[in-house]
Amino acid sequence: MSTERIYQAVLDVAAAHGGQFLRHLDVGAGRGQLIELVRARFQTQSCACDYTDALMKLPGQKVDVANLNHEPLPYADASFDLLTATEVIEHLEHYRETLREFFRVLQPGGLCIVTTPNVLNVNSRLRFLWFGFANLFGPLPVRHSALYSTGGHINPVSYFYVAHALLDAGFESVSATVDKYQRSSLAKLVLLWPLIKIFGAWAWRKETRRFRTIDPDNAPYVHAINSLPLLLGRTIVVAVRKPLTSTLHDTSV
Repeated sequence: MSTERIYQAVLDVAAAHGGQFLRHLDVGAGRGQLIELVRARFQTQSCACDYTDALMKLPGQKVDVANLNHEPLPYADASFDLLTATEVIEHLEHYRETLREFFRVLQPGGLCIVTTPNVLNVNSRLRFLWFGFANLFGPLPVRHSALYSTGGHINPVSYFYVAHALLDAGFESVSATVDKYQRSSLAKLVLLWPLIKIFGAWAWRKETRRFRTIDPDNAPYVHAINSLPLLLGRTIVVAVRKPLTSTLHDTSV
C-alpha cells in the first residue's frame, strides 16, 4: 500500500518533468489519495483503474475495473499524458506486459511514473542474506494472498529490471529517485561500504571483461545499483517518457 511519502515523491517527480498534464491515469488507484493530490497540484482530469472499485473513497471518482494479471488496460491508445502506478508492479504476475500497456495508452511525449519497494537497500540485502527474502517480500500464504497487502507482493523487481523493462517497452529518458532514506540502513552502510566498493568493483570487472554483460547501454543502470539512493532508499520512484517518435531511445539516467 502506498504512503504519503511515496505520493509526495511522485508529485515532485511529475512537477520536475514540467507539471503540465491534461489527462492522468492512476493504475492501482486504491482509495484515490494520489488522484486527489494530482488534481489539486496540476488541475488535471484523472481516471482510476484498479482490480476492484470497493477501495475507492474519493467522492464521485469512477474506477475502471481491470485485473491486469488477465486483461489489458481498458483504454484506447494514446489516451493520457501522465500515468502513475504506485506500488503496483510487485503485485503483478506479468509486469513487463503491463508496462507495455502503459506505453500503449500514453500519448507520445507522455510521462510514466512507477514506484515499487526498493529491494536493493542495505536492510533488504541483509535480510535476503540471512533469511532469503527481501524486505516487504516475505513468505507468502498459499492460495490465500491478499492482493492489496504485502501478502500480495509476488514479484520483487530491482531497479535495474524496472529500468530494463521500461526501456524494452519503448520508453526513454529513465530517471530514478527514492521516497526517503532509511536511517536504519545508514549505520550498516558505514560498516559495509568498503566491502561494497571492493567486491562491487571486482564483480563489475568480471562482468565487463569475462562475461561481457555490461555495455554502454546498460552500464548506467548497473552502476546505479550501488549508488547511495538505492543503498539507503525505501521505495524507488522511476520516471520515463514515451518518445515523440518510436525510432530513438535515450538510455541516460
